[in-house]
Amino acid sequence: MRLLTYFIRRLVGIVFVMVGVSIITFAISHVVPADPVAAALGDHATDDQIAAFRAEYGLDKPLAEQYVIYMTGLLHGDLGRSIRTRRPVADDLRDFLPATFELSFAALIVSLFIGLPAGMISAVARNRLPDHFVRVFSLVGGSLPIFWLGLMLISLFYSRLDWLPSGARLDQFLDPPHSITGLYVVDSLLTGNVAALQSSLHHLLLPAFTLGYFSTAVIARMMRSSMLEVMRQDYMLVARAKGLRQRAVILRHGLRNALIPTLTIIGVTFGSLLSGAVLTETIFSWPGLGRYATASAISLDFPAVMGVTLLAAVIYPLANLLVDLGYHWLDPRIQHG
Repeated sequence: MRLLTYFIRRLVGIVFVMVGVSIITFAISHVVPADPVAAALGDHATDDQIAAFRAEYGLDKPLAEQYVIYMTGLLHGDLGRSIRTRRPVADDLRDFLPATFELSFAALIVSLFIGLPAGMISAVARNRLPDHFVRVFSLVGGSLPIFWLGLMLISLFYSRLDWLPSGARLDQFLDPPHSITGLYVVDSLLTGNVAALQSSLHHLLLPAFTLGYFSTAVIARMMRSSMLEVMRQDYMLVARAKGLRQRAVILRHGLRNALIPTLTIIGVTFGSLLSGAVLTETIFSWPGLGRYATASAISLDFPAVMGVTLLAAVIYPLANLLVDLGYHWLDPRIQHG
């Protein structure tokens, strides 16, 4: 019951976060010294065309009234209409979000599958060769700019070796799988489209590794630190004294406790993956939300920028909420206040 109350309270908090973000974003969007009408219609638009455009998007009304109209529409699920694409922003987000989510989720899987074992091995083999290798790997991962890493990987695996494609989600002459979730890998599996599955995985490898490398380094370092702390605890010494093998002690008693602080980093990492996807999507021509947000900002497409910002404002707190629920799953003794 206490957990349910905590869950509901956090959801209410997310609503207040969205209201705050909407006020700040709306104000900033409308005080920048640039005219979205001029950007949309060009320099040769007539006065009548400009007036009609302003009336169509409500830009001829006072700022406070524009905000009230926007929030009223938002309560009904209407995020406005994009100035650049001339489509409802909700429809645009529905089209672009799955690509970004698929890329971010694949990067998170890469980070977990490499970062967690690497951190654990590094702690167990402290000050030995595997530890030195993981520490250098983590240091490099935390230092490399994403765009540079992406370009180097394209140069190696596409230009020189011709092993992997340099961009897009699917081969050029291959039809996308029937859309169920918008995630090509999942949709290919659900529809049994083997060719699309192979192609989508093939296209996902380079951008997922590029996006996930920094997170892998962070998770490995956190896991190493956490595991070293756990290995010094009395219950670990007791487990060894009972005659348990080192592997059993680590996996049964150490891993679960070491994961608790690491889980915080994983939750924050997923949020950073979504924001870091902007650069990765640009480098790999990935048709996701990052490219949509960048193009919208350049075009002064305020409704689209508002929609992307509000979506991010929902995703971040939800990711943190899932992390907090994960604490309870790992250790039921943890009580949420």
